[in-house]
Amino acid sequence: MKLLDFLLDFLLFCFHSMLIGLDLDQLVAMASQEEILYEDELRSRYSHLEKMTDLVAVWEVALSDGVHKIEFEHGTTSGKRVVYVDGKEALRRDWMFKLVGKETFSVGGTETKATINIDAVSGFAYEYTLEINGKSLKKYMENRSKTSNTWVINLDGVDCRIVLEKDTMDIWCNGKKMETAGEFVDDGTETHFTIGDHDCYIKAVSSGKRREGIIHSLIVDETEIPEAAE
Repeated sequence: MKLLDFLLDFLLFCFHSMLIGLDLDQLVAMASQEEILYEDELRSRYSHLEKMTDLVAVWEVALSDGVHKIEFEHGTTSGKRVVYVDGKEALRRDWMFKLVGKETFSVGGTETKATINIDAVSGFAYEYTLEINGKSLKKYMENRSKTSNTWVINLDGVDCRIVLEKDTMDIWCNGKKMETAGEFVDDGTETHFTIGDHDCYIKAVSSGKRREGIIHSLIVDETEIPEAAE
């Protein structure tokens, strides 16, 4: 129906154009342009449909430099494998003889190692699992909650995600590693940094309990910020 409508519209357009004095060459050029636009539209729709059909898994991974979205396409006919990180293509294999296996790639500015495992469950059903730094996503996130702290605060109208890596004392803000200066104080240590015109520091004090270890608190402009759950 679309093609028939297009032809009818074109014939009416030709008749109208002859009335206003357009020559044949101009008509052909304009018709060619319409055809190209129509083909591009079909190609775009087909590509979008193909992606929707082959998209089999989506994960969100919280790292020091931000929360990253990982999407995986798996064509179970061709074996095609495509990985997107934050909407950008990170890996592509258009043809794979084996439908099971694994794909390894890096995520974020820290180039964290990630692996997608493809396992057959039964018949033509497949299971997809994500590993980060050699650990299952669940294990990695459990371990990360022990080795890092995260705070979220709005400064000057901008949401800031601040992350402390306890093992290195590195501090990140919205994907940028901050310049810091540490100092000893009476009850522990303070690691100072700035965000815009705001003075910030992370204070580390002993909890006095063996299991809890050291407690880290974020202070921005002399106000303590509650920790965020991820």
